[in-house]
Amino acid sequence: MDYEIRAVRADEWPAVKELRLAALSDPMAPLAFLETYEQALARPDVFWQDRAAGASHGTIARQFVAVRNDGTWDGTVVALVEEAGAEDFFGRAVERRQVQLVGVFVRPAARGRGLTEALFSTAVEWASRLDGVTRVRLHVHEDNARAEGFYRKFGFVRTGGAVPNPGDPSKVDHEMVFKP
Repeated sequence: MDYEIRAVRADEWPAVKELRLAALSDPMAPLAFLETYEQALARPDVFWQDRAAGASHGTIARQFVAVRNDGTWDGTVVALVEEAGAEDFFGRAVERRQVQLVGVFVRPAARGRGLTEALFSTAVEWASRLDGVTRVRLHVHEDNARAEGFYRKFGFVRTGGAVPNPGDPSKVDHEMVFKP
């Protein structure tokens, strides 16, 4: 694989923005993301600067990217630390210190090359080094069978928990947890 898997750097906000807009242009975006292309496009540069800076270091959030030898970014995953007693982005109380994986995307032309596995491996390894983190989880839309299939293959299992999908409350997002 001719890719480097690494955390974003604070000064790479234009690439963070471009990859997010590409993700939100994907046909599966309505099932996978909680924002639209139009919402992301309307955000000011300072938003993207702050996002890149916040995900480049520290122990609160980390965005990992798959970077080709020519510098092109072909995939990403974001790892968010959720603290016990806080609320997750669904508004539910977090019971333990854990990491939630979000923003998973690999460009269609780069799929099938092991990038998602490499990104997830890096994110799970990072999470495992954080003090007090007891699990890694994610949520998957009930109609996103392709994503759920990958998550299962990687080692995630459904917990039985589910939340109404913010974009369509008649649908649910199933919680899955990593079981190595």
